[in-house]
Amino acid sequence: MAEIRSTMDMVMERAARLEAEQGGADPRGEDEIKEGMRAAAAYMREEEIDLAAALERRRSEAKADFITGVAEGLLRNITLPREEEQLDKAGLAMNGLVQVGRNHQDLLAICGDLTKILDQYRQHRQQLKEQLEAGFAQQMPQLEAAMAQKTGMAMKLKPSQHPRYQEEWQRALDDLNGQYGRAIEQHKQMVVRILASMV
Repeated sequence: MAEIRSTMDMVMERAARLEAEQGGADPRGEDEIKEGMRAAAAYMREEEIDLAAALERRRSEAKADFITGVAEGLLRNITLPREEEQLDKAGLAMNGLVQVGRNHQDLLAICGDLTKILDQYRQHRQQLKEQLEAGFAQQMPQLEAAMAQKTGMAMKLKPSQHPRYQEEWQRALDDLNGQYGRAIEQHKQMVVRILASMV
């Protein structure tokens, strides 16, 4: 299976390539990447910032580094959601990417796919949990009887209190995270390529 490179790896390779082309470190390039990351952070804090306008204000030779920083900062917020608010953060980050990408059609399509993947993941995760709990619920009467016999007290246990529940849940979650994580990473790489091609 082909190894999927992270966005950070791609950014680091690009920085190394630029450094080699210029015969040494370029502090201005690093500064522009940091400025891009700061702009992305401000955007994610929902401060008044127009990412596309901030990009346009850059000198042409600084735009690539600035957009690299913005992309890196925004893409960090697109993660597999455990909670609803993480979906909201991912949506905000995608809006920022579309803004800085000036509504590029391919970028819009990729962000649409990412939204579907994240929503599908959330639904799939919930279904897995419900199935696992249903499976363990059938074993609970036996466990409750054994505990009552051992302690002399009747007790009602939840499926999540079964000794093997956490182990099974973690295994199922790891598989699910692996599948969806690879899809998210591939889409992030496509975003980076599109944004890099625009400057």
